[in-house]
Amino acid sequence: MNSRTASNMIAVLLMLGGGVFGFLGGLHAIYTLLDLRNPRRLVPDDPSVAQAMAHSAVRLTSGGTDMWRAWVGFNFTHSLGLLLFAGLAIWAGMRGNRVAAGIVPTLILIGGVYLVLTLRYFYRSPAIGVAIGTGCFAAAWLLSLR
Repeated sequence: MNSRTASNMIAVLLMLGGGVFGFLGGLHAIYTLLDLRNPRRLVPDDPSVAQAMAHSAVRLTSGGTDMWRAWVGFNFTHSLGLLLFAGLAIWAGMRGNRVAAGIVPTLILIGGVYLVLTLRYFYRSPAIGVAIGTGCFAAAWLLSLR
């Protein structure tokens, strides 16, 4: 494999990995938006738990917000973080050889942290997506070492 082919493959892998994270972040944001009107996706299975969240203040806010609003805010900021991370990876892929040397290991590190958190706190589907995205970053890094 010549250096031009490897460089193109690295770019594709970075953009593909970023695309996976972007898809997950976008889907999470859409689900959160849809749950504002009709909560049925990123909500507790037991409706009484969501109702209890809406009637329970967050202690740190001295009654300024309730657990339900904090939950919705968490979901939106989580989506934003994933979308920004995806944007960084796609931007790095588009830059090709002009990207800073440390960006790919940084993408792997952040993707790895997301993977650990996903395996520990979330469920199977996002864990598979995060593993695929992070795997793309790792493959890009291995190719860059050649």
